[in-house]
Amino acid sequence: MSKAKAYAAFSATAPLGPHTIERRDPGPKDVVIELAYCGVCHSDIHQVRDEWGGSTFPMVPGHEMVGTVTQVGAEVKNFKIGDLAGVGCMVDSCRTCPPCEEHLEQFCHKGAAFSYNGTEMDRKTPTYGGYSSSVVVDEAFTLKISPKLDLAAAAPLLCAGITTYSPLRHWKVKKGDKVGIVGLGGLGHMAVKLAAAMGAEVTMLSTSANKEADARRLGAHAFGLTSDDATYKRLAGYFDLIIDTISAPHDYNKYLGMVRLDGAMVLLGVPPEPTPVAAGSLIFGRRSLSGSLIGGIQETQEMLDFCAEHNIVSDIELIPVQGINEAYERMVKNDVRYRFVLDLKTL
Repeated sequence: MSKAKAYAAFSATAPLGPHTIERRDPGPKDVVIELAYCGVCHSDIHQVRDEWGGSTFPMVPGHEMVGTVTQVGAEVKNFKIGDLAGVGCMVDSCRTCPPCEEHLEQFCHKGAAFSYNGTEMDRKTPTYGGYSSSVVVDEAFTLKISPKLDLAAAAPLLCAGITTYSPLRHWKVKKGDKVGIVGLGGLGHMAVKLAAAMGAEVTMLSTSANKEADARRLGAHAFGLTSDDATYKRLAGYFDLIIDTISAPHDYNKYLGMVRLDGAMVLLGVPPEPTPVAAGSLIFGRRSLSGSLIGGIQETQEMLDFCAEHNIVSDIELIPVQGINEAYERMVKNDVRYRFVLDLKTL
């Protein structure tokens, strides 16, 4: 075992503070990464504050971690000391069930081992995330980061990037497709960049008119003000695909009305309460309402390579770890453009 510096939550109501954790000794297939940066996801807040239930403490959040490989096991084939590498939302899975065999580890029938607030596949050893100085992970769940990308700004790709890339790929978005993005936040701004890079005609759908200029800067071709009922009439049956990133309660039916015949709307956000969906919103138009959860390891690497090819990273605000509690409060108020990233040198 080795010790690592970290920032942790000690209860659902206490501020995060300094902590020391133990990382396991690396095995023959493990990679040791000295972490440089870690993105801050809104799901970190949900879990730290036990808003989803089942949180365990002390908790070291963070599933958007990047850094430099400092040690590799004897059987590691794809990484060497000095490589840039990252770890996303998962650190292992059963690897034998049908989803795992199809490279969809996030849907592992036995439950994937998530990067924090969980356990390894032994269901005993707790997992700790990227608000820390180092991580030990099997190379099968380690991702290559291109030196072409700004490392700090690449960190959020490990969650915000793959979460939006995966549905765009699954629904086979191509040049000329009409894609609507609901919500311009950490996920939404990545969805705009990625969909535009795939050649889609991208429309940002937002309740805030003052976000139009930024949406266009990020790559959106058009803007729809969803606080104006005329927008829903103007764009009725218009989109091939809508990516909904909003976690606050909102009316899915109004957005479904903007989906064309045989089109789809995909949910990425998780509102705190169930949302009613009228059967007619789906039946009249043979529309689909679906959901998507991050992406498998193979697809995450594909996304990172796509981003390197197209020079895509997140828009970030780099902060010291000591600023995490203030950052959480600002995130709740949507006061970040568009992702906080922790500078782990400040540990």
